[in-house]
Amino acid sequence: MSADLQKLLTWMSPAFPVGAFAWSAGLETAIVQGTVSDRATTQDWISGVLHHGTLKTDAILLAHAHKAHADKAKLAELADFCLALTAAHERHAETTITGNAFVLASAAWPAATPVPLPEPCPYPIAVGALTGAHGIERRDTLIAFLTTTVHSQVSVAVRLVPIGQHDGLAIMAALEPAIAQMADLCLHAALDDIGGVAYGADIAQMQHETLRTRIFRS
Repeated sequence: MSADLQKLLTWMSPAFPVGAFAWSAGLETAIVQGTVSDRATTQDWISGVLHHGTLKTDAILLAHAHKAHADKAKLAELADFCLALTAAHERHAETTITGNAFVLASAAWPAATPVPLPEPCPYPIAVGALTGAHGIERRDTLIAFLTTTVHSQVSVAVRLVPIGQHDGLAIMAALEPAIAQMADLCLHAALDDIGGVAYGADIAQMQHETLRTRIFRS
């Protein structure tokens, strides 16, 4: 159990070389446009993506990839579904580049049986399938995945709004119960439960490539 925890902490660490720090998932657009400008609006934006947007969708897909980690056809189907749901070109690039980087980096921990991952492999599919192959608990994986993604979004706001470390930590603490609830929901969700209404976040991702000055890749 401790070995699983060590592996999960390493794989979901900001230091794990997937390049997540380079992507903002459209948050940079919202900051430039003034939609996100302080602690309250940052928390509201991230909470919306968690409950109603791509983060919830990714977590559901991750849970299904975890269960299907040995099924080549199912993983390919999940990957195609994940990519079909990307709202923008940069969103597509973000999930495939970080996913493929995760596959490459995690190869330092070979699974007992090779995992039949699709190419390209979206990030939530890669995380779900590889943690499943290593026998890491699905709920623990979901909590770790949701937590690290929320932290990554907070980090964008800390650097770019900027809101400061104190406000960033306060947002992380405030969203912990919601992350646990979302993990439990996604743990048992069917693919038919996927659906997003975070239109503002989707549009922000589409508009990002038109910004005159950009720090992040999405």
